[in-house]
Amino acid sequence: MNWNTFFLMRHEIVLTLIILLLLLIDVFVDDKKKLNPIAIIAFAVYTLLGFLPLESGSLFGGMFVNSPLINVLKNAMNIGVLMITLSAVSWVNAKMLPLKKVGEFYILLFSSYLGMLFLVSSGHFLMLYLGMELATLPVAALAAYDIFSRKSSEAGIKLILNAALSSGILLFGASIIYMTTGSLYFSSIANNVSNSYLMILGLIMLFAGFGFKISLVPFHFWTADVYEGAPTPVSNYLSVISKGGAIFILMILAFVVFNQLNYLWLPLFYGISIVTMFLGNFFALRQKNLQRFMAFSSVAQAGFILMGMLSFDQMAVTSVVYFIAIYIVSNIGAFGVIQAVGIASGKWEMDDYNGFYRTNPKMALVLMLALFSLAGIPPLAGFFGKFFLYTSAASQGYYWIVFLGILNATIALYYYLLVIRSAFLRTSENPIPYFKSDWYMRISMILVAIALIMLGLYSPFYSYINSLSIL
Repeated sequence: MNWNTFFLMRHEIVLTLIILLLLLIDVFVDDKKKLNPIAIIAFAVYTLLGFLPLESGSLFGGMFVNSPLINVLKNAMNIGVLMITLSAVSWVNAKMLPLKKVGEFYILLFSSYLGMLFLVSSGHFLMLYLGMELATLPVAALAAYDIFSRKSSEAGIKLILNAALSSGILLFGASIIYMTTGSLYFSSIANNVSNSYLMILGLIMLFAGFGFKISLVPFHFWTADVYEGAPTPVSNYLSVISKGGAIFILMILAFVVFNQLNYLWLPLFYGISIVTMFLGNFFALRQKNLQRFMAFSSVAQAGFILMGMLSFDQMAVTSVVYFIAIYIVSNIGAFGVIQAVGIASGKWEMDDYNGFYRTNPKMALVLMLALFSLAGIPPLAGFFGKFFLYTSAASQGYYWIVFLGILNATIALYYYLLVIRSAFLRTSENPIPYFKSDWYMRISMILVAIALIMLGLYSPFYSYINSLSIL
C-alpha cells in the first residue's frame, strides 16, 4: 500500500479529521455558537475536495472499493449533507445552544455520515455491516436529541430497537451466505452463487435488513413515528442520505453479487415496489402532520426507486443514481421549509399553512418547487428523475408496473397539491406570521431552488453517470 492507494479513502480520512477537529474545538471553546460556522466551513471544504479526480481501486484486500460511480454518489451525498447542515443551524441555535450541545450534534451527524461512506464503498460483508452500524447508532442518538420532547425520546427508542432487529437479520443473512460460499468478499461470492435453499434464505434475509433502512413495505412501520418525533434536520437526513446509501449498496448486491439469482429477486422487487408505492401514497393521503406526511411520501418514493432497478442493467444504475441525487435535493427543500416554519411558529400541521404564501412568499415558492419536483412535474428535475425510472423499467417490458407507477405518481401529485393549495389558495384568520430565516437557511434554500430548476432545464448529469461503470 502506498499513499496513492491510501487516498482512495480521502472522503473518509478527511471527514474523520473534521470530526476529531470538532471534538477538540468543542472541548476548548466556551462560545458554542462558533461551532456552527466552523463545522459548515470545514464540511464545505471537504465537499469541494470530493470533486478532485479519483482513480478506481480497492484497499484492505478488497474490503474497501472505490470507483467513479461511487465517487459521484458520495459527492451527491456530500452536497446533501452540506445543505442539511446549513438548514440545521437555526434549529441548533434555538434548541441546543442553550444546552451547550452544539458540538455533539455535528459530531454525531458527521459520524453517522462517515458510516454511510464506508457502507457505499464496501466490498466485503464485514465492512458493509460495520458501515451500517456506524451509520445507525449516531443517528439513533440524534433522533432522541431533543431531550425535552417525549416524541423525540420515543423516536430514538423505536429507531434503535428496529435497527437492532434489522441488523441482526442482515448479519444472520450474511452468515448464511458465508456458510454457503466460504467467503464474505462480494467478488468471491459472485463467483460461487448457487441455487441452494440456504443461499436463497440468506438473500431474503439480506433484503429484509436493507428493507428497514430503505423503508420498504412491510419494513416501514418505524418511519412515520421516527420522522415525526425526531428533530427535523435528523428526519431530513434519514429520508435522503441514509436511504440513498442503502439503496445504492442494495443495487450493487443485486446486480453484481447475486446477478445469477435474478429469477428470485426480480419478482421480489416487482411485488414490493408495487405494494410500497400504493401503501406509501395511500397513507400519505391521510396525514395532516407534515413530518408524517413526508415520511409516507418517502416510503412511496422508495417504491419508485425499486421499480427502476427491474431492468438490472446500466440504464437501471444510471436512473437510480440520478434519481437519488434529485431526490436528495427535493426532499431537503421540503423539510427545510417545514423546519423553518416549525421553529418560527411551532406549527407542523397542513392546515396551519393556509395563507402561507401571503405572509412568506419566498419560502412558499421553495416549498412548491420541492413538492412539484417530488411529484415529477416538468420542467423541474424530479420529472426527469421519474421519467428515467419509467424508461428503465419499460426497456425490459415491465409495462404494467410502469402504468402503476404513473398511476401512483398521479395519486402523489394529488396529496402534494393539498399542501400547495393550503399555502397558495386558502386563507386564514391566523396565518403563519412573517419570519426571517438566518443566512444559513437562506443559502440552503437558494441552492435547492437553483438545483431543481437547472437540473430540470439543462443537465448533462445523466449522460455523465451513464458513461461510468457500475463498479
